[in-house]
Amino acid sequence: MRSESGKCIKSLFNVLERLRRQTVPGSDEPPLTAKEKEIHEQGLVSVLRELHDDLDRAVFQAYGWQDLAHRLIGRPGATTPWPEKPEEQQEAEEQLLQRLVDLNHQRAAEEAQGQIRWLRPDYQAPDAAPEQTQLAATNDDAEEATAGAATATTTKHPWPKTLQAQIRAIRAELTTTPMTAQALASRFKRNPEKSVQEVLDALQEIGVVTEESGEAFRLSH
Repeated sequence: MRSESGKCIKSLFNVLERLRRQTVPGSDEPPLTAKEKEIHEQGLVSVLRELHDDLDRAVFQAYGWQDLAHRLIGRPGATTPWPEKPEEQQEAEEQLLQRLVDLNHQRAAEEAQGQIRWLRPDYQAPDAAPEQTQLAATNDDAEEATAGAATATTTKHPWPKTLQAQIRAIRAELTTTPMTAQALASRFKRNPEKSVQEVLDALQEIGVVTEESGEAFRLSH
């Protein structure tokens, strides 16, 4: 049975997708229904749309791929399937996917040689030199890294109060490895397994996460 939060999130994104389709030149997308207008007003879908677009712009800028931004940001078909995507948008999506695959291979090759590009060097590697550097693969270094990872794993954070913050927290935990609902809940104080499962159900409903082998969840690619 779908959770109420899952239904609510799905309804919000369905309305968001309808709004995006209405902006496509030549679109015959009909106006919002009375129910959709109610969801739009109560769920502040216009605010959700603005936040999504701002986040997308920041991500494209971080990767240095602004040339794709204007072809993809705000376009329909990102949150729910849309078989009528314009050819230009499909080509941009294929370019984006290829760039991500190429970048993944590049970073994997660098890490195989011991080169780590820290996202937050002050936090992740406070003792390392400021510049990106080759890491010596000594036993002592490996032991220190293992100890540091173990410490980070045992640090529990409070379970966020708002749904938006809960979604961000779950996605952050799943960026490194698939996890079960129980394992995810154990990362937070008071072990909020029921709430974690509800958020996972909602994210699975809209395709943000997928379930592996009936247990572990991972971010969709």
